[in-house]
Amino acid sequence: MGHNDIHRHEKACGCSTQDSRCTCGHSSEPADGHTHSHGHTEENGHSHGHTEGSTGETVIRIIVSALLLAIAAVVERVTDLAAWQLLLLYLLPYLAAGLDTLKEAWEGISHGEALDENFLMAVATIGALCIGFLPGAEPQFAEAVFVMLFFQVGELFEGIAAGRSRKSISSLMDIRPDTANLIEGDSVRTVHPSELSVGDLILVRPGEKLPVDGVVVEGASSLDTVALTGESVPRGVSAGDPVFSGCVNLSGVLKVRTAKDFGQSTASKILDLVENASRSKSRSERFITSFARVYTPAVVAAAVLLALVPPIFAGWASFPVWLYRALVFLIVSCPCALVLSVPLAFFGGIGGASRRGVLVKGSNYLEALSKVGTVVFDKTGTLTHGVFEVTAVHPAELPEKELLHLAAHVERYSTHPIAASLRSAYPEEDDDCTVTDVREVAGEGVEAMVNGHLVSVGNARLMDNIGARAKNCHRTGTIVHVAIDHQYAGHIVISDRLKDDSVQAVSDLGSLGVRRTVMLTGDHEAVAAAVAKEVGVSEYHASLLPADKVAQVERLLKEGEGVLAFVGDGINDAPVLARADVGIAMGALGSDAAIEAADVVLMDDRPSKIAQVIGIARKTVKIARQNTVFAIGVKMAVLVLASFGLTGMWMAVFADVGVTVLAVLNSMRTLR
Repeated sequence: MGHNDIHRHEKACGCSTQDSRCTCGHSSEPADGHTHSHGHTEENGHSHGHTEGSTGETVIRIIVSALLLAIAAVVERVTDLAAWQLLLLYLLPYLAAGLDTLKEAWEGISHGEALDENFLMAVATIGALCIGFLPGAEPQFAEAVFVMLFFQVGELFEGIAAGRSRKSISSLMDIRPDTANLIEGDSVRTVHPSELSVGDLILVRPGEKLPVDGVVVEGASSLDTVALTGESVPRGVSAGDPVFSGCVNLSGVLKVRTAKDFGQSTASKILDLVENASRSKSRSERFITSFARVYTPAVVAAAVLLALVPPIFAGWASFPVWLYRALVFLIVSCPCALVLSVPLAFFGGIGGASRRGVLVKGSNYLEALSKVGTVVFDKTGTLTHGVFEVTAVHPAELPEKELLHLAAHVERYSTHPIAASLRSAYPEEDDDCTVTDVREVAGEGVEAMVNGHLVSVGNARLMDNIGARAKNCHRTGTIVHVAIDHQYAGHIVISDRLKDDSVQAVSDLGSLGVRRTVMLTGDHEAVAAAVAKEVGVSEYHASLLPADKVAQVERLLKEGEGVLAFVGDGINDAPVLARADVGIAMGALGSDAAIEAADVVLMDDRPSKIAQVIGIARKTVKIARQNTVFAIGVKMAVLVLASFGLTGMWMAVFADVGVTVLAVLNSMRTLR
């Protein structure tokens, strides 16, 4: 991949052009339907990765070079050729294997980026080809060809490994459809989704992806949301329900009124987040970048000194020996294993989280998640569903259904959330009952005549005022008392129900070693205490205003038990999400506010995924550290051995290409 190709790649991917490295793994899909994967371009300008076409060409070059090398070795053994004749003989397999590397090295030099792997390998192998012409030196023709050949084999395996990583991410990139069915009068026209406007009517057939966000106006179906939420359970939709781009229509035909442009739809936002996540580098990546900028020039300078200084003291007759050691030194020196494998590990971690419906906006946030010691939950909408519903009915004499029936009729015209939950519990309003004289009692409840009887629905104060003796309830929640003709008839408990996996979420965090789990809520003490006890958080704080929540987070940050993550709905909790070390937005499917406000976005309503993404983060950081220690350790050891002449080019190639391949393969574990 030349310099111009790299530049075009950065523009196409939307990668940062401030440095030459791209870890987005983006794949473009041209009109012919074929997928072409871009390679990685590292800080040192070296291009990694192979398209399917170039992989085949590389294999052919390797085979041809190996055959020519074998022939050259046989000819050298059975004939008595001069050194210059042997050079010409070995140049054939050398150029077959290394012509592209030589071209890349020249392009790097011409663009002022000489200290890359291609340059170092070119200098080392050309030096090995020429060293045999020095007085008293042994020819190294076969070694030079083998080094270049093995370098190409390493590049091939490295490209295959990186390509598999990108293909794993590209399955996520496939959530955006290429076509949409635009309804125009009585006809349907196939268009690109970017041609749609807000308010257009589109047709979505079974098996098709939704091209943009919208609202169902006709039809009913089930949607596969796994690409967005990571959950495999289909979601039923019908007229009036919102739908989101990237979901797959499984059964019925839907007519959808578009609500967003193609670029602003949910799938597009997710892809932008994943593709651009590599812009926010982790501390590990920043260390590797700084290390490479200092390490490579320093090692090249050391190689020059190794070739020139010892012969000054030992005599120039030893120059070929020290030059050979310096060439080995150069082969070892390239930090490619680090500058490729560490970013690839973080990119794999971000991609693995994305496939589970968790969007991490950058490697720095993934690294921060690995150090989380305190998790702070908002209660409503995070640990609970945030929707009031009837959780218990305790009648005094009437059947439960009759008590609900009367309360729902009295609350028929109220817009209060409590009234809505009562109507939801008893939706059969169209019966023979006559409801008249509805009267709201401020701060107490509602009264109405139902079939000639006065039915009072409200709090304990209303019951006291009408002379009905309210009974206490052991359940936690809002208690709605009911009286008929001033006689107590029972009460109904309305509360916010816990999410199914809230208890599991807190338990899993404890298993991961998260020392402190805190719940913050604006609810009353009794409600907060009941939820905190049921969920199992280590502490809670109730009756908080939004400013109070920020103050609590400030206090917890000062106490400093590891990185603090705050989990909220992303809409009402924006100030707290911004103040925390890591802000995690819950249930953000279709919520622009949540996607914008948080550092980590859970696309569904499952708090148990918090522990999952922390586990992914820890595994990712562990693998990145393994690669760093392994690569630096092996290279330093071989550099020392090369300085004393205790190793040859064979070991040097392993220390460079072999270590890189192993590190990349290790990074690929983050994708599982």
